[in-house]
Amino acid sequence: MPAAAPDEPPPGDDPPNPALPRRGRRTTRIKICGLNDEASVDAVAAGRADYAGFVFFPPSPRVVSAEYAADLAARLPAGIHRVGLFVAPSQAHVAAVLRAVHLDVLQLYSAAGPADRWRAWFGAEIWTAHGIARADDLPDDADGADALVIEAKPPPDATRPGGNALRFDWTLLPGWRAPAPWLLAGGLTPENVADGIVASGARGVDVSSGVETAPGVKDPGRIAAFITRARAAFAAGQ
Repeated sequence: MPAAAPDEPPPGDDPPNPALPRRGRRTTRIKICGLNDEASVDAVAAGRADYAGFVFFPPSPRVVSAEYAADLAARLPAGIHRVGLFVAPSQAHVAAVLRAVHLDVLQLYSAAGPADRWRAWFGAEIWTAHGIARADDLPDDADGADALVIEAKPPPDATRPGGNALRFDWTLLPGWRAPAPWLLAGGLTPENVADGIVASGARGVDVSSGVETAPGVKDPGRIAAFITRARAAFAAGQ
């Protein structure tokens, strides 16, 4: 039988899994997603980002096999949490990936069923992504998710979910009463991450294409710059 989903911690208490951004504290989180080679993983390790993301969605230019993700994840030091990104996954697909590689967090797009079910099945934190074009797109209920990824709504002709390197109006966020911890994503780069943090009030950021030189080609220098500038912006806002 799957393990029971953990009880939701009361506001201000720390959740039991350290992968989860802590509620009620000024904890900050930096995630680099779409890692698919040793150099980019080593840059994440050197910069001590908080999360390393691996994509398990074949249409993406950043997709990796579970076996290769395991090899890459083995290069990460303790304390950097492994995130798996899945799009409309089946339970069998996620289970097959997890047989090959340990993941602390499942980041789900268009997943069937509530987050509580996925957490009970796999014992990982569950993050859900939310596309934003206007204020009423901002969620007022986390629907059981442990954290939310807040990004631009994909354009109508998009072939993949996610921010698609697009920004939305970050000034929509300061007045939003977030129902769970959240990370700002979509359209972030080393050049604008500080502006995004200031404008949105985010305490977590998530980047993929903004640290690439071409789709799916990560640049270790841009990864390092993103981590450094995000951390400096968070520190300035303490």
